[in-house]
Amino acid sequence: MFAEFELVYHNQYHKAYSTAEKLGYAKKLWFNNLCDVDPKRILDASHRAIRESEYLPTIRGILKYCEPDDTELGLPDSHSAYLEACRAPSPKAKYDWSHPAVYHAGKACDWFFLANSSEANAYPLFRRHYDELCQRLRRGEQLPAPTHMALPKEIHQPLDPEQQKEKLREMRRKLNI
Repeated sequence: MFAEFELVYHNQYHKAYSTAEKLGYAKKLWFNNLCDVDPKRILDASHRAIRESEYLPTIRGILKYCEPDDTELGLPDSHSAYLEACRAPSPKAKYDWSHPAVYHAGKACDWFFLANSSEANAYPLFRRHYDELCQRLRRGEQLPAPTHMALPKEIHQPLDPEQQKEKLREMRRKLNI
């Protein structure tokens, strides 16, 4: 990585690492901050930095390039996700979502709000929720798949008036009222 940086960012590189001692300290610092990242991911990130940046990248920049991008995570862009959330039929939990993040962002916005608000009002809120979820996914968090609530196994019948009075008397005795 450092050899490639030297070739691509020649002047910046030699200004930043003007002595062998500075270069040694820099390599130790970089190693301490990148030791938990897969070496292939670091190399891919450095190549991406070379393609996309005209300046010598920092450790923070390489760490940012190490994060998986949205296509790698299977995430649609925010506007496509918004349209999918608005057009999904009910029940929402049974719909075949392109990614669970779309469902969770729509749910966080409230389905009724999405269905009954203009795009100018609804999209910014949806995008905020969606971007937060995408950021969590980039950090490695997993989102649960959409689930729908099942009916309870036992259906309780209401008590008749006499049973209700008895329950009320019992509660009064317990509470000393």
